[in-house]
Amino acid sequence: MTPEQEVREKGALAKQAAAELAHASTALKNEALLAMADALCERQEYILEANREDVQQARENKVSEPLIDRLMLNEDRIRSMAGGLRQVADLPDPVGEIVQGWRRPNGLEIRQVRVPIGVIGLIYESRPNVTVDAAGLCVKAGNAVILRGGSDAINSNRALTNVIATAAEGVGLPKGTIQLIQSTDRAAARALMRANEYLDLLIPRGGAGLIQAVIQNATVPVVETGVGNCHVFVDASADLKMAEAIVLNAKTQRPGVCNAMETLLVHQEIAAEFLPAVGARLQQAGVELRGCPRTHELLPEAKPATEADWDEEYLALILAVKVVDSLEEAIAHINRHGTKHSEAIITRDLNHARTFTKEVDAAAVYVNVSTRFTDGFEFGLGAEIGISTQKLHARGPMGLRELTTYKYIIYGEGQIRT
Repeated sequence: MTPEQEVREKGALAKQAAAELAHASTALKNEALLAMADALCERQEYILEANREDVQQARENKVSEPLIDRLMLNEDRIRSMAGGLRQVADLPDPVGEIVQGWRRPNGLEIRQVRVPIGVIGLIYESRPNVTVDAAGLCVKAGNAVILRGGSDAINSNRALTNVIATAAEGVGLPKGTIQLIQSTDRAAARALMRANEYLDLLIPRGGAGLIQAVIQNATVPVVETGVGNCHVFVDASADLKMAEAIVLNAKTQRPGVCNAMETLLVHQEIAAEFLPAVGARLQQAGVELRGCPRTHELLPEAKPATEADWDEEYLALILAVKVVDSLEEAIAHINRHGTKHSEAIITRDLNHARTFTKEVDAAAVYVNVSTRFTDGFEFGLGAEIGISTQKLHARGPMGLRELTTYKYIIYGEGQIRT
């Protein structure tokens, strides 16, 4: 079977499944989610064995440790995925929700009602937990999903999809609800990007190269997600102990993810006190620093930053550092170089906090909080299918409501238009 044939066959099956899922009861969808969660725990050794093959291959290919961390599964991560499914089962079902309703002077009763999108495609890299998160959210929102993960996680994704799809079908969801494109040929991804007959929405998750390739080549509707050149700005009035803890967390807690900090901005009034202290802790944690000339004066061990560093999503233990003269300069830098993902200010000045939140253009804007919280689970959404950095139709972590659309239902008593 060619990659194109696989996409067509699975697309047709998903379209048929989506028609049934649109009318599935909340009870049935929740039963499926709980069965999927139980199956993950019951089959964890099968899943881990498949994941070990992927990790071994990644190490042989000299993949960096942060990227291997994104790929690796363990018992805790499988339990976390199962917990995410159970949390989604506990969330209110958005399907059928009346968004708003009104009565027209001519007696028409108009209601705007949430409905599933239909068939959702997902093209993603490395992180096999995305397989489960995406499937769970799609099931609860009444959508069929076609998954196309990266070749580096193919064994993990096959095992995960087999486990959760079998569990979902076992309690009565239609065949084709959850499917994985088995082909790792790029032709399969291209075919998915142009599967207008079958897909209602395509979501890319991965690095800038993947996302731009999908945006430029897809003919199906796309939500742009994920690239995170995130900043933390330490204001002149910041609590420096708090700022130090947030900076360390935002950079080092898990550097290979899109909500990790990539650039640190420091107000010139506190740079001489703050940068040597936080710089020492960052270097102890293995972070390579790349700084502007004023940063280099305070941290001689920092490498000189180039203009390209201000735009880089490192996904590694590398941090660009810049000293700025004002709040306004920090905001201008962020709006010029940021990717509209997650930005933070550390300050005790309420007016500065308000200005920052109003003027910074990003999906998530934080005051005295690490950027690492931009996450569907942390936001109470159960999980996320991606973090949208665009403005239509969703922005930020995409949970259940972002996986629905709406239609108008109109009731009348024989009205005709004159």
